[in-house]
Parts: sequence; C-alpha cells; structure tokens
Amino acid sequence: MKRWILLLSLIPLLFPSLVFSLELEREGNTLSPYFFVKSDDPNLDQLPLKETRVKVNIAGVIADIEIRQVYKNEGKRTIEALYVFPMGVKAAIHGMKMQIGERTIVAKIEKRKEAKRKYEEAKREGRVASLLEEERPNVFQMKVANIMPQDTVEVTVEYTELLVPEEGIYEFVFPTVVGPRYSNITEEEASDQEKWVKSPYLHEGEKPTYDFDIEVHISSGLPIAKVTVPSHKVNLNWEGKEELSVILDPSEKKSGNRDYILRYSLEGREIDAGLLLYPGEEENFFLLMVEPPERISPEEIPPREYVFIVDVSGSMRGFPLSVSKELITKIIKDLRGEDYLNVLFFAGGSKVLSERPIPANKENKRRAIEMLEVQRGGGGTEILPALKRAL
Repeated sequence: MKRWILLLSLIPLLFPSLVFSLELEREGNTLSPYFFVKSDDPNLDQLPLKETRVKVNIAGVIADIEIRQVYKNEGKRTIEALYVFPMGVKAAIHGMKMQIGERTIVAKIEKRKEAKRKYEEAKREGRVASLLEEERPNVFQMKVANIMPQDTVEVTVEYTELLVPEEGIYEFVFPTVVGPRYSNITEEEASDQEKWVKSPYLHEGEKPTYDFDIEVHISSGLPIAKVTVPSHKVNLNWEGKEELSVILDPSEKKSGNRDYILRYSLEGREIDAGLLLYPGEEENFFLLMVEPPERISPEEIPPREYVFIVDVSGSMRGFPLSVSKELITKIIKDLRGEDYLNVLFFAGGSKVLSERPIPANKENKRRAIEMLEVQRGGGGTEILPALKRAL
C-alpha cells in the first residue's frame, strides 16, 4: 500500500522581492558559462570566446556533459578574468581544468582561506594562477590571473545532470546564451563577488562570433520511440533501438545564439524495464530503468493511504482555510473503498480524526468531511509536533 501525506498551508506573500528571487532559484536550470574580465576600465580589451565544443553521454536518466571552451586575449595588456559557471539544482560538477599555453591548471578542493592565499601569492609573483570558488549555491567562479596578450585559454568543465521525464518526455537542454542575471543588490552596494552579474550578453538576433558544436549520445536501456531537436538542425545515427548519436549539422556551425534543446520519448504501452551495465576494474555498476505504461486503468492502481495535515491556525482564517476545505473535501469524496484515510488538524496543538488509518468507506468519509467543515482557524502555528504525530 502506498502512503500519501498532504500538507496544506497558505503562506502570505510578505516579501515579494524574496519570493521573486526564490522563483528564479526554483527553475533550477543550468546556465551558460562565460568569462568576465575584472576591470573598471571600459576600454580594457575583452577576452572573446572563440569556440565551444560539447560532448554529452546520456545513460538512462543521467547526462554526463563535457564542455570545452576556447578564449583568447586579443588585447595588448595582461588581464585577470573570472570564469563563471552557473549550474542547476539537478547538476553536479565533478571536473574542471584550464590550459593556458603550455600550462594546465586542474581545479581541486581546499579550504577557502588557504586557496585564496595561494592564489594572491601567485598573482603577485606574476605566475598564471586560478581560483575556483562557489560564491552562491551552484554558481562556481574560477579566477584566472595574469593572462598575457595573445594567450589562448582553453577551459574544460565536466558535470552530470539528472533528467526527469515530464508526461513521458525526456528533455536535455544545453544553454549557449549568457542572459541577464538577477540581483537584488544595487551596483554601488555590490561586492567584487557579485559584480559578475553585470557581464555583457548576446542579444536576440545577434550572430555569435564563435564556433559551436555539440554531440549527444543516448543509451536509454529501453526502446526509443521519438527524438526531436526543435532548436537546431541535426543528423541521427541509430545504433539500435535503444542507442543513437545526435550530431549537429555542419550548417549550424554558428548556432551558439540559442539554447540547444533535445527531447526524446520511449516506446511501450505496458510497464517495461531495461538494465544498463558498467563493469569496472575494481567495482561494477548498473542502472535499472523502469517505465510506467502510457495509460493505466483504475483497477491497476494499488490501495493508498492518505493523511491530510491541515493548518487551522489564525493565519488560515477565512479564505485560505476555505480553499483547503474545498480541496480536501473533493479528494476525500473521490477516494475508493479500498483506500485508507486520516485527517490531522494543527494550530497551537493538534487533533486527529482517528488514532489509526481508517477505511475510506461512505461513513468514514462523512465523518472526515464533517470534522473538516467545523474548523474556523485560530491560535498559533506549531507545525513540527503535527508532522511528528502524522509520521
């Protein structure tokens, strides 16, 4: 039997600016990496991007991405730059290196204070150095000091990303455009760590000056039904029903002015499963893919237990509680006889319909709805004891 716990509470929007910021975080998308030249001199030569090459291996629901970007200091002065790599909440970086001429710099984890000390020391001595920091959650910055005129900088970043299908469709997005960044801090108040949000970006309709290429290999573990790339022209090289490579068409060499979007779906009207094996020298790994059927009938749904946790404190009085009542009543009425239910109300304290889950028969549904209807809202909001009691 599956157990469902539904917590209903409406929170007043007391801080609209904070809510806006949270909405941006909630999107959780990986954004495009870019270089920001650290200088207050508007005439300072920039560090233009020359080339972006991307290799993607998708195995089941995991995408492993390698980005290779080439920049060049085409100016006449030695500069310091900041490589910014914003990532989504479903992505995890696991490798980053930078090659400048004959030097290769590999990022490694150290205590922040010690890492900064080493970076500043190398910078003063005129040595090429870099510093990788996480200034915001999932926003990494790699400082690069002493980039000489005509130096070519090649950055390689490796990260993994979780693909979550929606309505049966898997979607992989690689961002190519550096869009405007949001900050609730004014430019005058911004620290050096925040000034990267001011970085210039490519406007809509502008052609990129750099070359772009991306190759995606999909190993799904289950037969693939359909593959589309609505953003770019591509060629599909099938290697079987469960495996293919998606190659960017040569005509798209200058297509870095729009995000790359790939979508695919899997075949099957019934429950299906596939197994991907990864033997290693010391350890072996596997990934099991289980796909639901395209449609299910009510008799295929197993019995479920619903626990409704309802906030009846003073802040819920009136409209918020009325909305909660209407929603819960509708759900309770739709429960089946083999389901179980319980309702827990909390404010300063808590009370419950039953000490044990009860069958969702006609009489118990009536009791639950009647107990719900008499609630008016009042008192404090002690949510933790209510959650513990429900669990």
